[in-house]
Parts: sequence; structure tokens; C-alpha cells
Amino acid sequence: MFTIFTNLRCLKFNPSSSVCNALSLNMTPETDISLTLLELHITVSDMEECLYILDGRFDQLRIFYVTCYSVLSCSLNIEHKEKVLANLRIFSLWCKHKIYHFDQSIVPLLRRMLNLEELDLNLTAHCYENFIDGDTLKKDILIYIPQLYKFTFNICSTIAHLNQTNFSLNEHIQTTFKYFSNNEIITSIDHFQEEAYSQCHIYSCPYKWKFYNNITNNFRGGLFTTVTEVSVYDECPFEYQFFLRIAQSFPFMKELTIGNRKAQNKKQFIKSNNNNQLL
Repeated sequence: MFTIFTNLRCLKFNPSSSVCNALSLNMTPETDISLTLLELHITVSDMEECLYILDGRFDQLRIFYVTCYSVLSCSLNIEHKEKVLANLRIFSLWCKHKIYHFDQSIVPLLRRMLNLEELDLNLTAHCYENFIDGDTLKKDILIYIPQLYKFTFNICSTIAHLNQTNFSLNEHIQTTFKYFSNNEIITSIDHFQEEAYSQCHIYSCPYKWKFYNNITNNFRGGLFTTVTEVSVYDECPFEYQFFLRIAQSFPFMKELTIGNRKAQNKKQFIKSNNNNQLL
């Protein structure tokens, strides 16, 4: 594609949610491409495709929105992994599958974007010792991007109980964001004894994404006008009041996925106006 449209300035390729429709660039380190592409919106099957785009062949790229399905260890050589992305100003990354090496894949990539002005991260990462919090973001990423003035994020990090027994309290996680310029940052921590893991969810406000995943009974509510897809999960039963809170918080919800095998303790019976049946 890029060898055919040699004068392309902006490309927006956003297929459906199916991984089979993700664009494969068929690029290798030997592929010689020289473009003046300035803006790119793309969905790729794995992180290696993303790194090939950012290995220097698109050195004029200023705006890059990428949705990535898989983040695995990549085979790019060290020269490409360390190449500074001096012209990139806006970067948005949405990883649909869980990342198991956040500090080895995402962090080094972001550190190359020295002149970045806007950054948006939407991902779930498996951690081994500590949750991703404000301190992690600042010391591992933000201090390397001094020109950044807009940072939005929706990050969930998980830790297996096998790897950790003492977890930070939500109050502590909240204090790690006290020096962030965002108006409000929401944090929450949930522990799942049966599945033997804990998770920490952090996001910047206002919430701008169209989905909200893995809501638990600890959900405090709010108003999320951009969200159309919701998933809920917990090891404790979801009671009637919980679903009322969900309905009030997501007035434009079109899709709801429920992950819970526990029966309700307090069932509510509502009489239908149409056929006088109990629901």
C-alpha cells in the first residue's frame, strides 16, 4: 500500500473489531519505504507491526493512533528500538489484549517520543510486584517526555497472588497522582480470592472511551455519556441495586457482558405493565 501511494499525507485505516481484519503491513527490516506521511490511524495484529512503522521509515509522522491486539516480545534490533521519534507529537495506543511485559515493550517505546505533546494510553498490563500508579507513570515515562501537556489514560494492572501478598491500598494509589495536572483521576482496587489475583484500575477524567470493562461491586457510579459497551465481573453476587447503578451511570449503553456465576442474595420481582408477569 505505502509503496503505491507515495504522496500520502494522512491514512485512516480502522477496520472492524475482528482481529482477522487487522491490517498486516507485511513489513520487514529490509523493506525500504520512504514517505512523507504525517498522520496515521491504524489497527494492527501485533506490536511488531507498530514498531516497524516507528523504526525510521516514517520519520515525518506527527500523529499516530494505533490499536494493537497482541503485545509480545519483538525481534527488532536494538538500533531500531532506540531510534528517537523526534517529529511525533500525538500518540494514542489501545492494546486490546493483556500485556505481560509492560516495562520491556511499552515503556521503551514511549521514551523514544521526546517531543510528544499529547499521549493517550488504553491498556491492561500484568505486573509482578507493583501496580501501575502515578509514581510508575512519572518515573518510567513522563520524565522522559518533557513537552507533554495532555495525558489521558485508562489503565488496568493485575498482580497474581502467587507473586505478591501485600497490596497497596486504594488511598495510597490515589496519593501517587497528587502532582498530576489532570482535574480528576479515579482509582480503584479489587481482590479476587478464587482466581487468586488483584487488579488496580486508574483513569483520567472526563472518561472519553466508548467501553468500560470489568466493573465490580466496588463501582462507585458516575455519569459516562461516551460509553456504549460495558462488561461487569465479580466473584460476589451482583444485586439489584448494582444493576440500577449501572443503568444510571451508562445511559447510552448498548451492550452489556456479565461475568458472574453467583446467584443473587436479594432478588427483586418487578411486575411488567404489558403482560402482568413477574420479572
